[in-house]
Amino acid sequence: MSPASSSLHPLSPPRRLLMGPGPSNIHPRVYRALGMDVVGHLDPEFLAVMDRIQDRLRQVFQTENPMTISVSGTGSAGMEAALVNLIEEGEEYIVGMNGVFGMRMSEVIRRRGATVHPIEKEWGEIITLEEVQKAIEDHPKSSGLCLVHAETSTGAHQPLEEIGRLTQERDLLFIVDAVTSFAGAELKIDDWSIDACYSGTQKCLSCPPGLAPLTLSPRAMEKVRNRKSPIDSWYLDLTLIDNYWAEGKRAYHHTAPISMNYAIHEALALVLEEGLEQRFERHRLNSKAMVSGLEAMGFSMSISDASQRLPMLNPVSIPEGIPDAEVRKRLLEQFNIEIGAGLGAFSGKIWRIGLMGESSKQEHVIFFLAALESVLNDLKIQGDFSGGVSAANSVYSS
Repeated sequence: MSPASSSLHPLSPPRRLLMGPGPSNIHPRVYRALGMDVVGHLDPEFLAVMDRIQDRLRQVFQTENPMTISVSGTGSAGMEAALVNLIEEGEEYIVGMNGVFGMRMSEVIRRRGATVHPIEKEWGEIITLEEVQKAIEDHPKSSGLCLVHAETSTGAHQPLEEIGRLTQERDLLFIVDAVTSFAGAELKIDDWSIDACYSGTQKCLSCPPGLAPLTLSPRAMEKVRNRKSPIDSWYLDLTLIDNYWAEGKRAYHHTAPISMNYAIHEALALVLEEGLEQRFERHRLNSKAMVSGLEAMGFSMSISDASQRLPMLNPVSIPEGIPDAEVRKRLLEQFNIEIGAGLGAFSGKIWRIGLMGESSKQEHVIFFLAALESVLNDLKIQGDFSGGVSAANSVYSS
């Protein structure tokens, strides 16, 4: 064996229980799909896969939009694709800013040379219909509204339906970040008058990160095709990408990630086999059990109103005297459980406990609560943490 080859280390990642803000655990069928034979990106067999992906995405997005695709890139690429195609220099956009990802949308819009009119709220709060109405009245030249449906940095669950109707009435484009909510909570693109919506594969879809589900309404695509200025990004130019995805055209644009599209094809099949309503209810039930268990252990949720809290991402306040990083470190090292730390204004103040897709299971809730109890007792944290598992089981039994 040569000196060079003897220094190479084979990959051997640990098997974690992923209960953070993403990625989530992957179903065995999705792993098997990733290992299937690669064909060319214009092979008739792969083009048929693309057709089925589009059909399945439309069912999960609950839309008839022809422009419904998986963008070759992570959820951030989906965000860029939506924004750089729709927004032109000199335009004005209203943006809800109540966490990290509203801030990211604002940054992309500003880099496009457009003006951002923020609706700023405390982290963990939602944007109300009345606040949107006021922003529209204050900024009548605005071209659109951008909101985050599931704010991953805080766990806030943003209502969209009434706001969508308002944007239609005022002829504003409605752009929505659904990276964390897609395939885990109700999301009705057509019924809620959403013009552009993007997500990622690694959250409730339980597919490895690498693709971004994206859908644009015919109204949005009309805006894209009738821009006054060229689209800044060649790679994310939807007029070019549409020629690759549109049935009957199939013009080469880029080499699609074949194996990742196999993976999303299978992940979407799992969603539809389970049924959307059943899947949403599973996420709600497991979240309710997790919250009951945490509260029985003396914790409180950082968002007190359950109706404004995501079912797939549970934000729990860290009480005084409990070492944030040490608890997360011990959960990882002793139990192979990953949970998320707080970001930005919530850094060191909350844990973000994910129950997304394949990770959202009764046995995972019970195992986590038992592991957390063990860690807190080992650290000699004052308090009785023994009631978590019992409280969660009561939710399931009822």
